[in-house]
Amino acid sequence: MAGALINDLINLDLTPVTDSIIAEYIWIGGSGTDMRSKARTLRGPITDPKQLPRWNYDGSSTGQAPGEDSEVILYPQAIFKDPFRRGNNILVKNLLLILRDSIEYLFRLSGEPIPTNKRYSAAQIFSHPEVEKEVPWYGLEQEYTLLQKDINWPLGWPVGGFPGPQGPYYCSTGADKAFGREVVDAHYKACLYAGINISGINGEVMPGQWEFQVGPSVGISAGDELWAARYILERITELAGVVLSLDPKPIKGDWNGAGCHTNYSTATMREEGGYEVIKAAIEKLGLRHKEHIAAYGEGNERRLTGHHETADMNTFSWGVANRGCSVRVGRDTEKDGKGYFEDRRPASNMDPYVVTSMVAETTILWKP
Repeated sequence: MAGALINDLINLDLTPVTDSIIAEYIWIGGSGTDMRSKARTLRGPITDPKQLPRWNYDGSSTGQAPGEDSEVILYPQAIFKDPFRRGNNILVKNLLLILRDSIEYLFRLSGEPIPTNKRYSAAQIFSHPEVEKEVPWYGLEQEYTLLQKDINWPLGWPVGGFPGPQGPYYCSTGADKAFGREVVDAHYKACLYAGINISGINGEVMPGQWEFQVGPSVGISAGDELWAARYILERITELAGVVLSLDPKPIKGDWNGAGCHTNYSTATMREEGGYEVIKAAIEKLGLRHKEHIAAYGEGNERRLTGHHETADMNTFSWGVANRGCSVRVGRDTEKDGKGYFEDRRPASNMDPYVVTSMVAETTILWKP
């Protein structure tokens, strides 16, 4: 009875009694991968981040500021509908568009961006006239692992033991092969509700591991949408009582790691003759391979071994339809003479602001 009452209150329609809305401000914590949030009441409806007030939080409690200068300011940059508090017109204009205040600029009171604020430098690259002219498209393939709570062991695996070897789990169906589909489907629908450009999901090679894709998204919006999708997934796993892991190699041994393959194209790559532009861009990526690897996620050396559909992190390579290369070009791109390519090096815990802007900066702005 108590549980039913709580559910009733959670789903309470506030529209008849107030024009207030709840704005959940979310940001990235001190580790660069942990997500934080807090809510406030505002007058609605709100449809543009410029309508939102700045806010602040205690940076000394998130590892982002000292106690004597602890105030960090949030500058709203993007909004999404809230799939948790959702409907009843309370968080939305007239169309059940509930507010989700997504990834914000994080500044100290001095006006300087704090180190974990990667969006600031990314926005500078994406606002460069040469980059804007190329209208860079991204498709981000976010792999992740669901873990059993308290024991940090993949979902569906016997406690302290191992399932059968990899093979039957990729894009699988069945209670003995697919573990956590209810979380995955809930996340898929929640992202669509929120207005995130999520383009698909699939089960991955290691049991308990899944993937969702965001895109195609243009420029800075790719980072905004992936961070918002990660936040929603974290909230759903919280409700489901499982743990989300973005570790690039959660289980040692003969098991696939987790990456965030980054598909990319520019306007000239998508036009006739674009294949030559693609090859020139890949050549540039190869020249800055070490610099990119250093920025592509923590613990990536445990994943990029040359095995399990990866290239060795110490050697740059590219090929058509080759998933053992650093960069893969699709068969259709080769056949059509234009299209996109896939950077397979980024780890699952990469910062999408860093990776997307770095790819654009290297391929468009950098002059070797």
